[in-house]
Amino acid sequence: MRVFVIAGEASGDALGAAVMDGLRSLVPGVRFDGVGGPRMQAMGLDSRFPMDELSVMGLAEVLPRYRALKRRIAECAAAVIETRPDVLLTIDSPDFCLRVAKSVKAKADVPVVHYVAPSVWAWRAGRAKKMARHVDHVLALLPFEPPYMHAAGMTCDFVGHPIATQDIAGPTAAQAFRDRHRTGEGPLLLCLPGSRRGEVTRLAPRFGAALGHVRDAHPDLQVVIPCAPGVVDLVKAQVADWPIPPVLIDPAEDADGALKRAAFRAADIALAASGTVSLELAANGTPMVIAYDMAWLSRVIIQRLVKVDTVTLVNLVSDRRTVPEFVGADCTPARIAEGLRRTLAAPRAQEEAMRLTMERLGRGQEAPGLRAARSILKAVGHRI
Repeated sequence: MRVFVIAGEASGDALGAAVMDGLRSLVPGVRFDGVGGPRMQAMGLDSRFPMDELSVMGLAEVLPRYRALKRRIAECAAAVIETRPDVLLTIDSPDFCLRVAKSVKAKADVPVVHYVAPSVWAWRAGRAKKMARHVDHVLALLPFEPPYMHAAGMTCDFVGHPIATQDIAGPTAAQAFRDRHRTGEGPLLLCLPGSRRGEVTRLAPRFGAALGHVRDAHPDLQVVIPCAPGVVDLVKAQVADWPIPPVLIDPAEDADGALKRAAFRAADIALAASGTVSLELAANGTPMVIAYDMAWLSRVIIQRLVKVDTVTLVNLVSDRRTVPEFVGADCTPARIAEGLRRTLAAPRAQEEAMRLTMERLGRGQEAPGLRAARSILKAVGHRI
């Protein structure tokens, strides 16, 4: 069996490596071609060019590289058409991957499987129908996504979310972290102001002001921030005048992620930007408050398009609304502080929602990479 696989960023590289491992265990002679990062290369992929060339986000970043990206799209499509693999597996990065799929489908009858369903349940429902013109089968990370893909004309399987099977710190590591970084009897708060520079710049001042309000009721409050790669210096600058000096975890000094995992498990509560981080917190059983904002024009446009009453994935997956969130105009220090105070007063209120979320994402079940591999084989009619 021959698989042409394309991933364009680090998260896709991790998904790709897991599904490659799953395919290899089910089809020992499988051969891989395509584009991927270090994890996929460790699984035997000889990447046609560096995956970093595709890891571009934002209009200002894409425009200078537009011609180069178009060449890479054409190059990948031509390679698929020439080699005629049993399946083209594209992983996330829809702006690049779906353009490759479109070019391939115009000239060759190669089955296309796309890993990570677009969030059409939240906004821009038309994306699914547009994708269905070039994609045959979808691998979904969230359990409520397959019906949306089916309605658009594609087959789709929920294959589990990798966060449900990720390693979490044990109680000994968590206690050691608390002993090292927590002084007094106050709560330990995990603060996660985002992984992009715009997020950190927009959210960090509000988070700091909110923590100042919370300190009035919890004078021994301790704060720790596991910094995302690429924004460490920015976070340091943004928190310099916070009323509670936080402990910063620099990813350069935490190569295996052990400190970050210990912090997630040790924290009594978390204040986090919206995103998949809410699932990481749920995996660790950490009660949370979610807050997010964006540029004014983006906020106005998104508010008109959004179709859900919550942006927090724990609320959506569990079908509960127990995680407080403060988005857009509600993302103010006073409201965030009130949410933190309420959560600290009743930390167990989110327990059932977090448990349900992990159960529904596949905790205790077959690994997502193996489930994804089985789904791909079924979709292309390959017998194990």
